[in-house]
Amino acid sequence: MNLHAYAGSVLPTDADRATLVARVFDPAAGGPCVAAVRGDRAVDLTHVVPTVSELLDRPDAVEVVRSQEGRGGWEISALVEATLRRDRTAPHLLAPVDLQVLKAAGVTFVRSMLERVIEERAKGDPGRAEEIRARIGEVVRGRIAQLRPGSPDAERVKQVLVEEGLWSQYLEVGIGPDPEIFTKAPVLSAVGTGAEIGVLERSTWNNPEPELVIAADSSGRPVAATLGNDVNLRDFEGRSALLLTEAKDNNASCAIGPVLRLFDETFTLDDARGAEVALDITGDDGFTLHGVNPVSEISRDIADLVAHAHGDHHSYPDGFVLFTGTMFAPTEDRAEPGQGFTHRRGDVVAISSPALGTLVNVVTTAEAAPDWTFGIRALMGNLASRGLLRGAAEVVA
Repeated sequence: MNLHAYAGSVLPTDADRATLVARVFDPAAGGPCVAAVRGDRAVDLTHVVPTVSELLDRPDAVEVVRSQEGRGGWEISALVEATLRRDRTAPHLLAPVDLQVLKAAGVTFVRSMLERVIEERAKGDPGRAEEIRARIGEVVRGRIAQLRPGSPDAERVKQVLVEEGLWSQYLEVGIGPDPEIFTKAPVLSAVGTGAEIGVLERSTWNNPEPELVIAADSSGRPVAATLGNDVNLRDFEGRSALLLTEAKDNNASCAIGPVLRLFDETFTLDDARGAEVALDITGDDGFTLHGVNPVSEISRDIADLVAHAHGDHHSYPDGFVLFTGTMFAPTEDRAEPGQGFTHRRGDVVAISSPALGTLVNVVTTAEAAPDWTFGIRALMGNLASRGLLRGAAEVVA
């Protein structure tokens, strides 16, 4: 599938005034570079901050991105073109995070929470989903749409649902006092825009999860936002919540990008709270699907989710990123009536928001996706061979 149609929408619509950080793979350097997006160029800042993690920990990160003198760089148009045609012999965009831990919050929207309950009761069988969806909708939906998780009202509704025989572990984390926070994928395993994303070959019920992603520094302070696809296998998680890791963490099952937008006077955490994240799927079979994930409809505030991930109970010395959840779980039938939606190989999945750009990927199987080979040892070795680790120590000193 040709992704060139997305070339003009990869960057935010107001990229000329935004503080944007990209991560570029440069074949000449044999590794990744930290870049500031300025006008029609991505300026190489790796000699100042060899990792995005280090950049986000700096109190002057916005100023560094805006004005620090770079050492060369790349034309944005050339980077985007190579990225979308998946030309790995040319400089191209990577996921814009590196040493940060990849975390995710689940069941943070009412709609997706109910779909998780449906998965659980259907035991991973999409054919049973519609009947269960109708019954749960009758009993549950009106009672919990406006509930504040962890409140006395939520506890009262919980008791009603227990009496109705409808209580679920997903309702527990959806309206109970503690959210679901889990590790989505290993450090450095995320793929960026233009890349293939993978679902297990033996999965028969799966979907994308378009989400706002928040980047936090080592103190737990939210400092930037981007987009993410928390690729999910509904049949696996539906059979058992203990299969969450197998449902969520496979080759190319975590996509983040296209760039990080640092919080500044043009875009704040409040702006992120008000973002709308659109999802568009186009299949080789002519199938199309469009949906919108309004972040404002989230059940728990973003700051609360971040606080559950980081605090006295858990620290992240290299920072972390947090998928904040999605309300969008596609239920439209793709083939046989009552079977709902599932991916097919070759699907183009575009996740977009005007202030954050477009994360676009092509679906393949996790088995056929490119192997993840560039891990922490490879990164440290590459930076050392380029003399950048010593340079970083001198800058800090």
